[in-house]
Amino acid sequence: MPTEDSRGTSPAPLTGHAYEVEVGPVAHGGHCVARTEEGRVLFVRHALPGERVVARVTEGHEDSRFLRADAVEIIEASKDRVEAPCPFSGPGRCGGCDWQHAKPGAQRRLKADVLTEQLARLAGLTPEDVSWDGTVEPVPGDKLPAGEVPAWRTRVQYAVDADGHAGFRRHRSHEVEPVDHCLIAAEEISELGIERRTWPQIASIDAIAASGSTDRQVILTPEPGGRLPLVELDRPVSVLRAEEPRGRSGSRAVHRVHGRPFVRERADGRTWRVGAGGFWQVHTAAADLLVDAVMRGLTPRKGETALDLYCGVGLFAGALADRIGPEGAVLGIESGKRAVEDARHNLADFDRVRVEHGRVDRVLPATGITEADVVVLDPPRSGAGRDTVKLLTALNPRRMAYVACDPAALARDLGYFAESGYRVRFLRAFDLFPMTHHFECLAILEPAAKGA
Repeated sequence: MPTEDSRGTSPAPLTGHAYEVEVGPVAHGGHCVARTEEGRVLFVRHALPGERVVARVTEGHEDSRFLRADAVEIIEASKDRVEAPCPFSGPGRCGGCDWQHAKPGAQRRLKADVLTEQLARLAGLTPEDVSWDGTVEPVPGDKLPAGEVPAWRTRVQYAVDADGHAGFRRHRSHEVEPVDHCLIAAEEISELGIERRTWPQIASIDAIAASGSTDRQVILTPEPGGRLPLVELDRPVSVLRAEEPRGRSGSRAVHRVHGRPFVRERADGRTWRVGAGGFWQVHTAAADLLVDAVMRGLTPRKGETALDLYCGVGLFAGALADRIGPEGAVLGIESGKRAVEDARHNLADFDRVRVEHGRVDRVLPATGITEADVVVLDPPRSGAGRDTVKLLTALNPRRMAYVACDPAALARDLGYFAESGYRVRFLRAFDLFPMTHHFECLAILEPAAKGA
């Protein structure tokens, strides 16, 4: 927020002001860094490193530490620039995709640069320190001819404008950009035809298409006092009604209107029930890819004791239980009540698997567990944190697999692991969110003394 100066006047807003700048390196968050001739720092979207652009300020005042801006004119283009395939992409338009204007290979290089910078700045680590080859790996099926976009997203949240048209929020805005098609949405989402009808009295629509079955689901959140319309879509679909999020947790009640209150996903040779919009990896190939990578990294052995923390509906817990056999034991911990119910259902055929409900940092000490052989943790975007890392390293596991969706949180936590005597055996990064600035990482950790 701007502050008043000594004369009682607020700093002048710079929104709309244009600067011609040389674009510098990529930064975490889907933008690049540039500086004006006066030394002002700009975070510029729709630009690429090395370009010369006209950047128009979208946020900031005279006394702001930095300004946010959009590249509205490209004076000197990067060789990695392409015309955005999506007609709704660009300055002031849909805020969902960050890198529509970059070649796929360039997008992965930008993500690799972000991870390299975050590791160095927040953990003091180089790619060599974590045995990472410096690449963000593409999903094999996402390699398409130039100009084509992989349709990978099986969970899409639409906002609805005042006229009832479905679309997406503009960047850092509540304004809605109506769309008639989302290029990155999975075909099974597009087939529903959500964008081709109006949604009176509806605030948002969550569309889900299971990648392991024909199940499809829409979750409608009405405006305050709004009523659900009669839902007639182009494919069979279950319908649920959600209330606005309540409290600090942001949780919301979801009620079945008709159809199943869950979808059935398929991964690691098993079927998984995921209820009422619960968490599941968004990319069609992500669940199998990550299970394979995690199990290869951990090499679980028969009879071992394993933990699956932030376990969701039990994906990694099930994979661990299958590999350690009936003589082993697995404990899952998950804070979402609905996800715990699903996990217990999904893992009911494993006698030595149990799932506890609650926060990891509170539940784990209460279990009385004093040691574990292998650990999987897949924390939320904020990361695990120093206290949880201390709890885990005190169990002296021989290996841990850390699945991360945010490179900054990963880097911070790797620093905490180093303080507690654990090093990264190797790290991999996966481009599971093409066209956006997001990507997934996997770090395999082991006691530092083992690698000495």
